[in-house]
Amino acid sequence: MKKIIAALAATTALAAPAMAEEISEFRIGILGGENAQDRLNNNECLRVYTEEALGVPAKLFAPADYNGVIQGLLGGTIDVAWLGASGYAKTYLSDPEAVEPVLVKVNTDGGYGYYSVGFARKDSGITSLEDMKGKAFGFGDPNSTSGYLIPSIEIPAATGATMDSGDYFGEVKFTGGHEQTIVAVNNGDVDGGVTWADGLGEWEDGYQSGALRRAVDAGLVDMNDMVEIWKSKPIPEGPVVVRKALPEDVKAKVTALWDTLSEKDQECFYGVAAGEAKSFDPITHDAYEVIIEARKLKSN
Repeated sequence: MKKIIAALAATTALAAPAMAEEISEFRIGILGGENAQDRLNNNECLRVYTEEALGVPAKLFAPADYNGVIQGLLGGTIDVAWLGASGYAKTYLSDPEAVEPVLVKVNTDGGYGYYSVGFARKDSGITSLEDMKGKAFGFGDPNSTSGYLIPSIEIPAATGATMDSGDYFGEVKFTGGHEQTIVAVNNGDVDGGVTWADGLGEWEDGYQSGALRRAVDAGLVDMNDMVEIWKSKPIPEGPVVVRKALPEDVKAKVTALWDTLSEKDQECFYGVAAGEAKSFDPITHDAYEVIIEARKLKSN
């Protein structure tokens, strides 16, 4: 498949002048989850490579929340983004013709699943969902798959209660993103929280990739101070999507760039992929039908 994508890009290389006439710049959206400057720093290499590949200025956009990226894709002000599965579902349900999924991050074990992970400070004495009863639970963003959608389905199934503040948990609080949740738990602003991780490797490292790994790399948290209190069923990793309205040669070149990034620049890939991973590989809409149905049910 990578050879097919590379061939596609090669056959359209001669169309660069025409492409430059069709687009004057290319805009890369970055989901929330960590502070904006870190997001920009981790993706700057991707911006440079995109500019080189397309021959037009490339810009990074790091909106404050997930919805900012979603609305940018829907409104045509963002051209490519790596969405969570729930974010893709919202985008698709808002406008099925807005974007198309092209790639997915593949883990070191060859799979593309990850988990919503519940965690608390070890010194809190909290070790399970049962221990969280009556306490403050932090969730990242309403449009996050692991930061809210999946927990809002699986946790009530486990507790027999709703996610409303005061029902089972004393308070259900949105922190604004994954990094904010991790910091809030670490600082004791909430008693527990959820975030995302690939579930591979060691807890002490924040696993191999995900928000916990990002936080460890940034020196925000020592995982030895934390304990895992809950883990979801496997979740399909969200897709890299491109706007359908883009010229075909532009889509092919951008897809080829992401597809070969792990081979081209491992350090850049590590920053873009939120830690250790294998590559970005092809994916289609079909992989997200279950999440789309889950999103529909939550909106009813």
